[in-house]
Order: sequence, then C-alpha cells, then structure tokens
Amino acid sequence: MAKRSNSLEDLGGFVFSTNKDFEYDNNDEGTETPANGEQRLEAHLDKKNRGGKVATVIKGFEGTDDDLKALAKQLKTLCGVGGSAKDGEIIIQGNFRDKVMDHLTKQGYKVKRVGG
Repeated sequence: MAKRSNSLEDLGGFVFSTNKDFEYDNNDEGTETPANGEQRLEAHLDKKNRGGKVATVIKGFEGTDDDLKALAKQLKTLCGVGGSAKDGEIIIQGNFRDKVMDHLTKQGYKVKRVGG
C-alpha cells in the first residue's frame, strides 16, 4: 500500500487558493544566465562519499539549468570523463581541477581555487 503524504512539497510548488481573482506569479521564467565575466566560480577537489575516489567540483554557477548542463558537457568532453550537473554544481570524475580552471579562465569566467 502506498504511503500518503500531505506535504506542500508534493504539490510541486503550486498553491491552491479559493480566491477567484488570485493570479499565479511565476518569476522563474525571467532568470537568465549572467555573462561569463560576471560569474564567480570555485574549483574544489572532493572525495567525501565517493568511495575514496576524487572528483572535481565546480560551484557557484548562476543561471539556467540548460546552460549549466551545456557547460558541464563541455568540461566532461574536455577531460574525457563522466560527471553530472545539478543544483548549480558541476561534478567531474577525477582530479582535473587545473585543466578545468584553465579552460574556464580562457572562456572569461573568474575561477578561484579552493582547498589543497
């Protein structure tokens, strides 16, 4: 038997109103990706919760999910490895921090090396 939940999160972010004049204002449509020079990214090395394997994590991306995924695909192709992109973070499998930082700097991003 399925478990029922009465959480507002289960509604997908929608709010129901009995007010017949209520208008839903969706501000998400206007978000655009800032120019590369305005982005401040951080390059991390991470091996927590990864079975001891190292991953390069790029944090701080602001913009649409499509632009984030396009940049992630570009970086994964550059390094020849797998990875993922979600929640404003790009995860590249392996230690490619310097290579990724050089590539992002050439594209105009401001990249800061964080950690050892």
